[in-house]
Amino acid sequence: MSLLQEDTVVIVRAPYVVDKYGNTTNQRDWTKATRTTVRSVSVQPDGSTEETGDRSSVVTGWRLITSKGRDFPALPGDRIEYDGMTLEVDGEVGRFRMGSRVHHVEARLKRVTG
Repeated sequence: MSLLQEDTVVIVRAPYVVDKYGNTTNQRDWTKATRTTVRSVSVQPDGSTEETGDRSSVVTGWRLITSKGRDFPALPGDRIEYDGMTLEVDGEVGRFRMGSRVHHVEARLKRVTG
């Protein structure tokens, strides 16, 4: 393990809500979420943007990088708990391979405030 991969995060995954007709919606039921602890990752700041206008907001980017050979089972729409913050997985998780094996994984995360 590298000294850079000393962070621990929790992946929070909620099932999709099923409507009264049995159709799966695009909304998540966060009251039924599962939690998976993942160790030996690095979470680093990755830029931010500010929006002003009717409603001010700040979107802060974070980048998560795993140690060599470690996968990260997050999916788009999952939430990540880290250092007292709740972050969202922003897009697909990138799996970098060497041959057929995962070398490392990178995920973009974001936090929206305001």
